[in-house]
Amino acid sequence: MEASAQFVILAGLAIGLVYGAIGLLSGFCLMSSMRGWLADGDGRLVRTYALAIAVAIAASQILAGNGMVDLGKTIYLQQTFSVPVLFLGGLLFGYGMVLSNGCGSRALVLLGRGNLRSFVVVLVLATAAQMTLKGLIAPARIALVQASQTTVSINSLPSLLAAFGLAEPLSRALAAAVVAAALVLFALAHPGFRRSPGQIAAGVIVGLLVASGWFVTGYLGADDFNPVAVTSLTFVAPIADSLQYAMLSTGLTLNFGIATVAGVFAGSLATALATGRFKLEGYSSPRHMLRSAGGAALMGIGGVMAFGCSIGQGLTGISTLALGSFVAVAGILLGTTAGLRGALRVQPLAAA
Repeated sequence: MEASAQFVILAGLAIGLVYGAIGLLSGFCLMSSMRGWLADGDGRLVRTYALAIAVAIAASQILAGNGMVDLGKTIYLQQTFSVPVLFLGGLLFGYGMVLSNGCGSRALVLLGRGNLRSFVVVLVLATAAQMTLKGLIAPARIALVQASQTTVSINSLPSLLAAFGLAEPLSRALAAAVVAAALVLFALAHPGFRRSPGQIAAGVIVGLLVASGWFVTGYLGADDFNPVAVTSLTFVAPIADSLQYAMLSTGLTLNFGIATVAGVFAGSLATALATGRFKLEGYSSPRHMLRSAGGAALMGIGGVMAFGCSIGQGLTGISTLALGSFVAVAGILLGTTAGLRGALRVQPLAAA
């Protein structure tokens, strides 16, 4: 393996280790954030998420503006994409996230803490994602994309501003500044969040981890003779790849995503053991297991359709300011909201 590829893998492992530790200590999770905000009236965690997005946008766009990473090489800034499939995938993922009580990254974190329910979630999510990427569901997904995809010349907020005559550097800086500032103001408007240094630190660190992923794969790991995919934190496809690698490692190659998945689990496990948080937990009933597995399947299918999860699109995709990412995140938020409130609300575990 080339030295640059080895470096990218080690960096992915390190980024995952930090994310796993922060995720366990802070409870960083979009589903928990939305539940706290919509159901419990506690908006601190959703502010942590907003701050992480703001930092990810600012840091990533600074890297791109200085030529340290070409975000145009990512899956998010494609000229051709399907708005309906992105949105539908987001809906499925968001609702599945409520059924499973957390996203893929959260499942990895909880698995490191000894939550055996998360082991089922990870396995089912990985299987459903592989079926959607390359298996039985793939032909239907591809046909749906081909029937609804559109080729556009404007695929990001900076390119939208550039269409009005602004220079590329100015349009990038203006778009990043406006969105990031709005998110920071939203986060800091909450008195309880301002008095939570741990949550503030978690938001800043996670946002910087997204930018670090771009820097590692797009700059430090760049090699014309052994190119590495320009990517950062995302979990649906990497969890699927990790399961496949664990089963069939011969002939397969380690990559940044697989290393990150391993790092998240290891970081959470080490932190749980060091802080006395490790505790084996299981399902309360067969119905609970069925609901959790069903949610994991929806997340696997929806995450592939949406090109990412609550982290892969909600943080990493949004950091590119891609219009398609905003569509996918809108679907994720709507699906999550439907699962937490209204006629389609997922009932509490006690009633499951």
